[in-house]
Amino acid sequence: MGQGDLNWWERRATIVALTLFAMVPLLWPTVPPLVDLPGHMGRYRVELDGAGSVLRQFYNFHWALVGNLGVDLLIVPMAKLFGLELGVKLIVIAIPALTVLGMLAIAQEVHGRVPPTALFALPLAYSVPLLFGFLNFALSMALALLAFALWLRLARLDRLQLRTFVFLVISPLIWLAHTYGLGFLGILAFSAELVRHHDRGENWPGSFVKAAIGCFVLAPPIVFMLVAPSGAALANTGDWLNWSAKWEAVSVILRDRWFWFDALSRVILAALIVFAIVGSRLVFAKKLTVSALLLLAACIVLPRVTFGGSFTELRLAPFALAMAIIAMVPSKAASAQFVNAMAITGIVFFGVRVIANTASLAMASARQERALAALEHLPVGSRLISFTSASWTDRMEHLAGMAIVRRRSFSNDQWNLTGLNPMSVVKNDAPGFNSDPSQTVTAKVADSGGLVLPIDAALSRFPRNAFDYLWLINPPAYDVGLTRGMTPVWRDGTDVLFRIDHK
Repeated sequence: MGQGDLNWWERRATIVALTLFAMVPLLWPTVPPLVDLPGHMGRYRVELDGAGSVLRQFYNFHWALVGNLGVDLLIVPMAKLFGLELGVKLIVIAIPALTVLGMLAIAQEVHGRVPPTALFALPLAYSVPLLFGFLNFALSMALALLAFALWLRLARLDRLQLRTFVFLVISPLIWLAHTYGLGFLGILAFSAELVRHHDRGENWPGSFVKAAIGCFVLAPPIVFMLVAPSGAALANTGDWLNWSAKWEAVSVILRDRWFWFDALSRVILAALIVFAIVGSRLVFAKKLTVSALLLLAACIVLPRVTFGGSFTELRLAPFALAMAIIAMVPSKAASAQFVNAMAITGIVFFGVRVIANTASLAMASARQERALAALEHLPVGSRLISFTSASWTDRMEHLAGMAIVRRRSFSNDQWNLTGLNPMSVVKNDAPGFNSDPSQTVTAKVADSGGLVLPIDAALSRFPRNAFDYLWLINPPAYDVGLTRGMTPVWRDGTDVLFRIDHK
């Protein structure tokens, strides 16, 4: 089928434009304002500096073969070419673009062309997992989408032997980026094989067996996880059937800054699915419908913490919804005017969401840049403790990680999770205040949920002799008397950097 036979929204130029347009929200910010990203960047600084760094008095770094190394590996060559901060930014910018391209490639393979309904799935490239800064996860999911499109293409061309050899290489790479990516690819591949065999005349039990056999090519990384010497991440699985967490995953799928706007966007996607179910002008392709249902089942059945990764439902829900939307295609009853109207509406929906994401991230970036001015007053190699309130719109909870990046100082925001990443905290003179979530504080005990301290308790309890500076970032109201013996060296509104007087 030539480009001239395609509708305007499925031509190569449009696909390229949509993919590039997905990068726009992240072009302006110097540091992409994603909640966890500054913390991850701190780890990358420790990784890149090597054993001789001043940071090694605070952190240890040993490479380990775990399914959570996507950007940790990519940043090594990227930092050599562009430096750490720009290298991270370029990687982050690529993730939503690859996600959009993967969605469109899957739609092309399943339907033979890109249906206009697939355009409604594209805003999910900026769903909560990416805005949370789950970087390795988001990268692995983007790669899994592209890999699934290739899986479908090789099956369509009946190149199954070639597919086996190709995915013996691809599956470990996706697992290395993040375990969830391989699990996601496994669900998609299994559902596609199940439907393919059934469509060829096999009964459902036989199709199930053949689909499972066909997906064995994706199993080697899972086998490695089961037999690896360190099973810490594998063992860290729990919080089953947490229904409030599962409902939250649905209610925040497109959460960014403006509640009414994000809620309206969710209503539009829900209405689209209902319209396809009850109407006659949209139908669902069986292959992706099964994929969406299996992903929905995974969201329901899997625990909130799986293989050490938290927020299982929140991570998977946007992609389950994306598969359900991509499964839709106009039926024979749909007129050309209806199809064209759907395409225009889908493009407008994607465009408006991207513009809103761009504005929201620019606002968060401006707020973060004001706070980061404090680092100009922080000596290199300092022992820094920070306290900040959780703010989804400003995304400050791990901003102190930039003290590691720019000043090679200690920050108490790092994750100390055995078996999940190769870095560990070795500053042991501040128990309870040396790692995440000690940097997050609340206004009062009732708000803490037992996980974090109220700010007054944190200010009164942290061991002053273990730190040189205290950085309050967007803090709740606190008793200023608790900062006696500290000298403000920088202030901007409620943000303040104190030097701790040990005398």
